[in-house]
Amino acid sequence: MIENSLENYINRTLILLSSLIVISVALWAWHEDLSLLLLVGLESTLVFFLFIFIQKFRKKILTAFERATLHLDAINQDDFNQYAKSAFAKGKVKLFHQQLNLLSENLQQQKSRYDQHVFLVYQLIEQLDTPILVFNQKKQLTFGNTEFQQLFGQPWQMLRHASPQLLGLELRENKLQGNEWQLTDSFQGRINHQQWQIRQSEFIDNGETHQLLVFINIESALRQSQLNAWQQIIRVLGHEIRNSLTPVSSLAESLSAKTDNAREKQALDVIAERCQHLQDFVDRYSSLSKKLQLSCQWSSSRELTNRIARLFENVDLQVENTVERLWVDSPFFEQVLINLIKNAIEAEATQVTLSIKRSKQNNLITIVDNGHGFANLENCFIPLYTTKQQGQGIGLSFCRNIIEQHGGMLELTNNKNKGVTVTIRIPLGDKG
Repeated sequence: MIENSLENYINRTLILLSSLIVISVALWAWHEDLSLLLLVGLESTLVFFLFIFIQKFRKKILTAFERATLHLDAINQDDFNQYAKSAFAKGKVKLFHQQLNLLSENLQQQKSRYDQHVFLVYQLIEQLDTPILVFNQKKQLTFGNTEFQQLFGQPWQMLRHASPQLLGLELRENKLQGNEWQLTDSFQGRINHQQWQIRQSEFIDNGETHQLLVFINIESALRQSQLNAWQQIIRVLGHEIRNSLTPVSSLAESLSAKTDNAREKQALDVIAERCQHLQDFVDRYSSLSKKLQLSCQWSSSRELTNRIARLFENVDLQVENTVERLWVDSPFFEQVLINLIKNAIEAEATQVTLSIKRSKQNNLITIVDNGHGFANLENCFIPLYTTKQQGQGIGLSFCRNIIEQHGGMLELTNNKNKGVTVTIRIPLGDKG
């Protein structure tokens, strides 16, 4: 079967035409009664020129398609700036190349817009305050934002092309949502028990499918849910306690005013006093996690530490400060530091170190003591929980509430040998 191609079509057509010309010349020579030698020479010359003509004609036609093919190959490789010159100055071939050039220009414009969109997406990712990373089609790390370092301890550039397994990630089966990325148990143990939820999506860049992983710290959300539950309990208990305390207190005061018996009067006064104490106790807890009206401004960290040092002159308080100023609500922030140092002293600490320095994207404040530490760190921030005989269980919750409303975080860890380290991270501020 003869192959149905342009090349064969050209060859068959030209050979047919050439054969007709050769036969026509031979018939003409026979009619003119030319000699055999002259006829052979004439036919040989004719065949030679016809062969050269066929080759040039064929090459000219195929060259037009070869140039168009090169142009299409460039388009296929996303090279829209390479153009092939038409083999003909006018006509259909010239129009065809003009259409190819127009196609290249349109694709170039679309690619430019797409590249701008991708650039904006990456810029947006960079500005987000939660860790985000991108894996390419080969499951290699190709991008991460600044917050990547918060979770993985180093810039993403140091881990470029790392696999998910190296980063402590694994795919686990979820019966409801299919496979989903999760942090391995060993990695979870290295990040201070923070709880992260991973959201994943896919996008195409340069013809390859990429996976976008967004890490959401759900610890604050869980803590807020717990606080809401505590607030609800306190609200109900407070309502019932107030309803009971008011008539009891009023009755005790009334009876105390009427009796002349000193012992009875003393007992009724104690009842009234304890009712008032319990009322104050309920009021303090009812406002435990309310949103405070902070007024942040630049405050001298040196003046702050000097005031605190004067309050604890009887304690071996060491201050290490390399930060000139802090963007904080000074009264509230100072109260947090006072509460934490006071906790260390009540934990029988004989030495306390207060350090303020800049660390990457935050100001880092640490308070290290050599007290007896915490027996149960997990319950330290739970309202009403305390190990102190005279404690009320609101100090640490108050401190964390203040720091988080500064946009920071507060962590507690028991030291290996003795004591506790309190770590506070707060933003640098508008001009940090």
